[in-house]
Amino acid sequence: MSGMFGWSHELRLLRHGQMSTAGAGGRDAAPRELNAAPVSRRLEAGFSLIELMVVMVLVVGLFGLIGGSLSRSVGAAELRNEVREVIAGMRHTRGQAIVTRSEQLFRVDADALTWQAAGRDPQRMPEGLDITLTTARSELTGENAGGIRFYPDGSSTGGSVLLSVGEREWHVTVGWLTGEISQEPPEGGR
Repeated sequence: MSGMFGWSHELRLLRHGQMSTAGAGGRDAAPRELNAAPVSRRLEAGFSLIELMVVMVLVVGLFGLIGGSLSRSVGAAELRNEVREVIAGMRHTRGQAIVTRSEQLFRVDADALTWQAAGRDPQRMPEGLDITLTTARSELTGENAGGIRFYPDGSSTGGSVLLSVGEREWHVTVGWLTGEISQEPPEGGR
């Protein structure tokens, strides 16, 4: 092809994305790749083995930190769940006393780590959780066992159940006059 400036330039496409320029004499210049990156960019494209090892060590360290934190939070979550279950069992027992117009007993056995709502099977505490009962002397059935009695008018003998895991403690209290069931979360929130 001849241009208006009196010189000619020809561009030919070759196989595999190479191109060649041929001047007026038809000589081919050195072939170049169309999408070739400069050599310096090609060397920077990957990661070295040392960089990969450093990242792996950091990831393993983070999983170690997170794992310990997760095990503590799982214990706290189990504690909160068990508190909810105990409260539901106490409310069921109180409701049964009112509906059946007869005294009903919510039982706790600290040695066996169980509690039992009226008319239901004993519930075993999850491993690692502890339970302590404070109740009227008349309601003790053993050294570490007893109950909280609910009456048909909704009142009770009163008492409290302490649920704990590690340093965390949660109190569930039953008022004697009204049979009201309340909870007190551990210091620092839930």
